[in-house]
Amino acid sequence: MEMNRSAAEILKQWDPFGEGEDGYETEIADVITALQKSENPSELANRIRMIYEHSYELWIPLESCMEVSYKLIALKYKAVCPA
Repeated sequence: MEMNRSAAEILKQWDPFGEGEDGYETEIADVITALQKSENPSELANRIRMIYEHSYELWIPLESCMEVSYKLIALKYKAVCPA
């Protein structure tokens, strides 16, 4: 549960289309679901891109999605394997 909250905060701060922190509730929920199923940053980045592009019908650079994907995967592994 804590991982989901932290992931939501990362995604709110990312704000790829300048909608503000409260502009992406549906997308954040979809990305968190994808995060739970994914182990691969590239796969997650592609899923993030699809989710946001589908909702906003705007292009988003894959590099931007990769950046947030790495943060989310690191968060996931930190939650699964605490130091």
